Parts: sequence; C-alpha cells; structure tokens
Amino acid sequence: MRIFESKQVFEYPWEQVSAANWQKYPNEVSTHVKSVDVLRREYDSNKQILTTERLIGCSQKVPKWLICIMGCSDKSYVREICTVDLKKRTVTMRSCNLTWSNFLKVWETVVYSPDKKDPRSMTSFSQEAEITAHLTFQRVCDQIEEWSVQRFGQNAEKGKMGFDSVLEKLDPVWHAKFDDISGKTSKLFDQVNNRTSCVLKELNSRTGSVLKELTDRSECALHDVNDRTHSTVSQLADSILHKN
Repeated sequence: MRIFESKQVFEYPWEQVSAANWQKYPNEVSTHVKSVDVLRREYDSNKQILTTERLIGCSQKVPKWLICIMGCSDKSYVREICTVDLKKRTVTMRSCNLTWSNFLKVWETVVYSPDKKDPRSMTSFSQEAEITAHLTFQRVCDQIEEWSVQRFGQNAEKGKMGFDSVLEKLDPVWHAKFDDISGKTSKLFDQVNNRTSCVLKELNSRTGSVLKELTDRSECALHDVNDRTHSTVSQLADSILHKN
C-alpha cells in the first residue's frame, strides 16, 4: 500500500471555495476529467448537512505495460460521496475507483475547511489517498502503486491550478453578488430606520397630545375642586356667623 498526501491553502474564504467546488469541472487545466454526474442528493435540515453522490468520468493515458497486465483502457470512473457540513463549515469528499477495482483500490479523502491562521479569508485543503494493488507478484504491485502515486501527484498539481482558475473567474461574480446583497441589506436597514423614526415621531406627537389633554383636564378639575371648596367654606363660615 502507498499513501499520497497533499496540503495547501486557497486565498479565498471557505464560503466561496465550497460554492466554487460545484463548478470545479470542467476547467482548462484538469482536462482528464471528462464528466461529472449527480446520482443522489440529500439535505438534513436538522444537522444542516448536504450529501451528494457523484459519478466522475476520466480519460488519461495509461502506460502500455499496465494495459498489458490489467487489460484496461484509458477511461475510468470514480464514485464520490461529498458532504457539506454548514455547522462545522467543512466540505468532505470521499471517493473510490470503480474501474480496475479488481486489481487496484484507490481510496481518496479531500477536506476543505477554514484556515486556522486566517479563517475568514483563507481555506485549507487536505488530500489523502490510500493506493493498494492486488496482484500475485509483489514486484508488479509495487510498480503499479508507485505509478499511481506519481499520477496522483501530477493530477493534484493540475487540480490546484485548475481550481485556482475557477476561483479567479468566479471571484468577480461572488463580489458582485455580495455587493448586491449588501446594497439591498443597507437599503432595507435604511427603510426600517426611516419607518421607525416616523413611528417614534408619531408616537411622541400622540403622547404629547394625550399629556396636554390630561393636563388640561387636571387643571379644570382642580379649578372645579377649588371653587367648590371655596363655596363650601364660605357657606360654613356664614352658617357659623349667623348662629353666633
């Protein structure tokens, strides 16, 4: 068994990279990827996880000695399960080859996650592949595994260059949509603020009117009480004087 590992950083935020991942193919660099078909897609609203199963078709030159041993062509297919976890902010892609699987197994895992140093504007990429050949002669297995590791390295470099070109093309679109959303959000906030200001002014106006009405009524009531009190006191005083 051979292990292939690759790590790198994309200078784009995770949200942008995870969205661009669905438009990664076709691109002008990774020309070996010929088709990508979605077989199944499910979304768990409770866990906020999107799961997608895809069939990826590739066409790449294979050494003649390998064709003689395995009796294969330059066309191959890969089954991929991709999970997007919105809570953890990760994109995890696990894949396995369907072609040549009787002789060669390739298990690949790719993870996109926010970069630890700069999680807001950069995204970490990690790739790991386990390559195992199943043939009678160990020497032949070693050669096949070694060739597979080298091919993985070449494709990984092409993949990075191709994805960079896709991200670069989508970047203006992303910023345009972001600016559009920001503009609409700002306009909405302005409308809410204006409406709130109008409501507060109207409320203050009505409150002032009610308070003035209450004050006027209170003054009238006080005058009335004073008048009645004065009249009552005068009557009592007159009554006392007449008795004397």
